[in-house]
Amino acid sequence: MTTLARRLGTFDATVIGVGSMVGAGVFAAWAPAAAAAGPLLLLSLGVAALVAVANATSTAQLAAAMPVAGGAYVYGRERLGPWWGFLAGWGFVIGKSASAAAMALVATAYLLPPAWQQPVAAALVLLLALLNAAGITRTALATRMIVAVVLLVLLLVVVAAVGSPTPPGIPVDWSAYGVLQGAGILFFAFAGYARVATLGEEVRDPARTIPRAVLLALAIALALYLLIGGAALAALGPAGLAQATAPLVAVVEASGWAPLAPVVRIAAALAALGALLALLAGIGRTALAMARQRDLPAVLDAVHPRFRTPHRAELLVGAVVAVAVLLVDLRGAIGFSSFGVLLYYAVANAAALRQPRAERRFPRALAVVGLLGCGALVATLPWQSIAAGAAVLGLGALLRLLRRA
Repeated sequence: MTTLARRLGTFDATVIGVGSMVGAGVFAAWAPAAAAAGPLLLLSLGVAALVAVANATSTAQLAAAMPVAGGAYVYGRERLGPWWGFLAGWGFVIGKSASAAAMALVATAYLLPPAWQQPVAAALVLLLALLNAAGITRTALATRMIVAVVLLVLLLVVVAAVGSPTPPGIPVDWSAYGVLQGAGILFFAFAGYARVATLGEEVRDPARTIPRAVLLALAIALALYLLIGGAALAALGPAGLAQATAPLVAVVEASGWAPLAPVVRIAAALAALGALLALLAGIGRTALAMARQRDLPAVLDAVHPRFRTPHRAELLVGAVVAVAVLLVDLRGAIGFSSFGVLLYYAVANAAALRQPRAERRFPRALAVVGLLGCGALVATLPWQSIAAGAAVLGLGALLRLLRRA
């Protein structure tokens, strides 16, 4: 079996995790989450963060014990059985492909008129797939530069919101169900830390590096989201935030910093592209792992002799996502993505519960919280997202049955 080269340290792995989380979600998820949770938006953020922390500890613990490409696909196979591994891997591939399409659409939606958004987004997907196929160190370098620019702009948004006038107190409906639905939407913005685990075969000293990188990336993203969520509520109020088509642009405009709006638009596009870059890398590695076990076509089980990347898987994933960009809308992609990713993490938590004591780094109770949290958030997703996700999941299972037969 061909293997990938270990070239990433803690810093680069953490940057890839942060770049995956500080992407389209921080610019696009606030409005639908505010529409669901109203004034309790930050409570939804807390619920999403709790589930994310539980998932992150399970993921980090498993990745340290099994530092190979594939993430929960490998963990599920090893601890629960081949079918559970397949469901996790397939859920990740379909969910994150939809997420990648959403990232590309956000990038172009902030900069281009509607007629150009989808074709340009598809072209960007193919370009970034080629960049990923050229080497993981190039992925890390590009992500590092993008994250630096985006963090600076986001901090400027927070500063602008501090002096903003108090928004009108328009009543907004909310409920416990709405808080959970808001958490499910905001979870979309947290899910990037899994990218570190899917790159486990390319990380130096994985038993030490992966847990550190996962938890550091999550802590940085959570701190930033609290600042941004609080700033958006302070500047726009829950009703204004729920109606905003470009929430952070609306924040700077409402705060009297309108000249900053074009900068925010550019940062939104950069953040989405940075997350897309890391996403495509993670999907490609999971596809490679599934091809090794023949859960995907064997032709994808290939590593480039020079660049040491799963180039065939990367290019196929890029082509699939480019087609999806031309066919789906942004909100549908986010809901579909959440379904697949929550299934992926549910399997990861179940696998962590089956780990022997010698491999455990965190209390088993966290894995229980993660498993129950994933189930609760899936149940509150829009029914269309659940139906579409279940249908594609069933199709994948049927194709696996036919291949095995």
